[in-house]
Formats: sequence, C-alpha cells, structure tokens
Amino acid sequence: MIEVGSRRRNQPAPPHAIFEALVEPDRDPTRPWLLLLDDEQRPEVVEADEPVLVVWSSLWKRRPDARIRFELPRDRSGFGTDLRWLLLVDEPPPDASLLGHMRRRINELVNARLRYTFGQ
Repeated sequence: MIEVGSRRRNQPAPPHAIFEALVEPDRDPTRPWLLLLDDEQRPEVVEADEPVLVVWSSLWKRRPDARIRFELPRDRSGFGTDLRWLLLVDEPPPDASLLGHMRRRINELVNARLRYTFGQ
C-alpha cells in the first residue's frame, strides 16, 4: 500500500477516549459523529492496539482497498492526543478529484465532528 495523505492534529481528549470513539463510533448515541455520505460505507476495525493505534477499512465504495490508520500518541500536556491519520491505498492512486474528496472527508469526520464531541 502507498500513503496518499496524512495529517496530524491535536485532540483535546486522551488517547484511550479517542481510541474508544474510533473503535465504537456509535458508543454515545447522543453525540453522533460518524455521519456518512451516500458514496461511503461504515468502516470496520481491521487492526487495533489499545490505546495507540486503530486501522479502519475503507469508507469509500469506489476504493474498497483504502485503509485509514490512526496513530494516537499522548500530547505534550499529557491530557490530549496528537492524532495522526494516514490514508493508504493500493496502486494506482486515486485521481486528484477523488483523492481530494477522501482527504477532506477524513478531516471533516475526525478533525471536526469527532473533535466537537469532546467539546472543542
């Protein structure tokens, strides 16, 4: 697999909380964050190492080979998480339009919607 995107951003919650949210996105029905579009499918956890790593299967029906790897190190404060996601795909890489869509959606879901569930 090749890496076609990544981003690191601080999350206010500690790694164990982010890990739980990624492994069980529907754990708190009062704060849904994994809201999928028509071209997306619910990912499965294909690898997990609590509380530092989660790997999802693809969100996209058009690219079932894609994987999203979440690295969850504790931040410098000791209270939050410096979450890094990596988008991995088989060759050939997606065209520029689809790749932009895939990266944007990960950012929206993780660095906006998930982040907001923790009050940020």
